[in-house]
Amino acid sequence: MTKRAYKERFYPTSEQAELLAQSFGCARFVWNNTLAYRTEAYKQRGESVSHSAAEKRLVGLKAEFPWLKDVSSVILQQTLRDQKAAFDNFFNPKLKARYPRFKRKDGRQSIRLTKAAFRYRDGEITIAKTRTPLPIRWSRPLPSAPSTITLSCDRAGRYFISCLCEFTPQALPITPKTVGIDLGLTDLFITSDGVKSGNPRHLKRYEAKLAFLQRRLAKKQKGSKNRAKAKQKVARLHAKIADCRRDAAHKATRTLINENQVLCIESLNIAGMVKNRHLAKAISDAGWGEFVRQLDYKATWAGRQVVKVSQWFPSSKRCHGCGHKVEKLPLSQRHWHCQGCGEPIDRDINAANNIKTAGLAGFACGATGAGAAA
Repeated sequence: MTKRAYKERFYPTSEQAELLAQSFGCARFVWNNTLAYRTEAYKQRGESVSHSAAEKRLVGLKAEFPWLKDVSSVILQQTLRDQKAAFDNFFNPKLKARYPRFKRKDGRQSIRLTKAAFRYRDGEITIAKTRTPLPIRWSRPLPSAPSTITLSCDRAGRYFISCLCEFTPQALPITPKTVGIDLGLTDLFITSDGVKSGNPRHLKRYEAKLAFLQRRLAKKQKGSKNRAKAKQKVARLHAKIADCRRDAAHKATRTLINENQVLCIESLNIAGMVKNRHLAKAISDAGWGEFVRQLDYKATWAGRQVVKVSQWFPSSKRCHGCGHKVEKLPLSQRHWHCQGCGEPIDRDINAANNIKTAGLAGFACGATGAGAAA
């Protein structure tokens, strides 16, 4: 048994939308107020405020601001737990997380509820302080009763519910097929079988329309209703681009997982690569990080293996046939002739084959980490 989040969209009534807006506001206030208190305590007195101290302080906040009692207390308690997790990630040197930031009213809003603050019965979910169930557009039945739910509203004004449920993953039938995957920009991924995915370039497709909407937004008077409408149009287009990118990644990773038992892929330092101002937009639009993340968890559920090859492995410069390595290979050179065997080489397919060879060698030695074939 493992846990999985099922995200669905719902369309709240006017009464539910008003309660959600109030809940989002209270959670945001508690987060920002507590974060400011923690920051000032450390700057002025060198004191680190513990989670238990923050929970005790919440009682005083409710007395000082009575409107915090209008929403479920579980929402405020979970907000403090989320902030504790954010600080734990910040102090963990392996995660390299940034310092927790203040939440904005015009950003994405979310609250998390435990079983004490919602009821799940006959496929319907009713949250505390309301009488009617949430009108959820279910795309599939839940495998079990959710242990926690997260209600969110993005900048485009869309409401989502994420239900954390227990489920038993079903392993796919074992297949002898293995594949090496090279990530790129001309094609999002290239396999050792010679398959090139192409690059839909979702951002570039809507770039002209996005620039038009942003110019209109810049001309609106701050604080006006027309500016709020223009801002939501920009947010909706950004949401559409993100949805297209995520949907393409899901379809591609599902196909790769279904067809291959072992998938060898190069581990890239994406955070460092986007510092290149000439390629930053193209790399961000490609969504390599999300692609690899989906491969990882889908492989775990399906009983597949993802082997990560070191980013320093010269997959492009080394001939897959004879092993000859060239000294220099500029990014613009997509094809070259091997001086060792004289064969014409496609840079991307050659890299995918080298990644496959190195990954399988590391897998045979029992290493599946990011440095398996350094």
